[in-house]
Amino acid sequence: MSQWHTISGSTPRSSQRSGPHIRLELSLRSEVSAISPFVDTLMRLIRKCQWVPGNEEDVEIAFREALANAVIHGNHEDPGKQVYVGCRGGTGEVSIVIRDEGQGFDPGNVPDPTAPENIKSSHGRGIYLMKTLMDEVRFERGGTVVYMRKFHGEAITLRKL
Repeated sequence: MSQWHTISGSTPRSSQRSGPHIRLELSLRSEVSAISPFVDTLMRLIRKCQWVPGNEEDVEIAFREALANAVIHGNHEDPGKQVYVGCRGGTGEVSIVIRDEGQGFDPGNVPDPTAPENIKSSHGRGIYLMKTLMDEVRFERGGTVVYMRKFHGEAITLRKL
């Protein structure tokens, strides 16, 4: 079973846009079995708050992929290591930051899974999915941190203006 450690609990606060924001900082142990219960619980909150209505499945898939990468590739499934998750949601958007305790990687060296020579490869699709499903994805601190952001449809239109 997943262990949740609240670093700072949910704190509604006013936004310059409109409506409250909630910010959570959590962690889980680096075990594959901890991923699904962790994602399921956070996704219930995201759905209930309706931060990105209609886009929850995209967020969930990207979130699962990012956690799997952190647990498997970052921390090498070492249960003594933690994966740290920050989530911030509010009217029209959700942001998720995932940090592992691994050595990092160069995202530029990840092969394109859509290239003909990589189609049958069993690895390399997670980052592609994250970038395809989320509006913003970036890697920081040598690849040990992934930042993802999803906007609700109207927020994307406003952002592009």
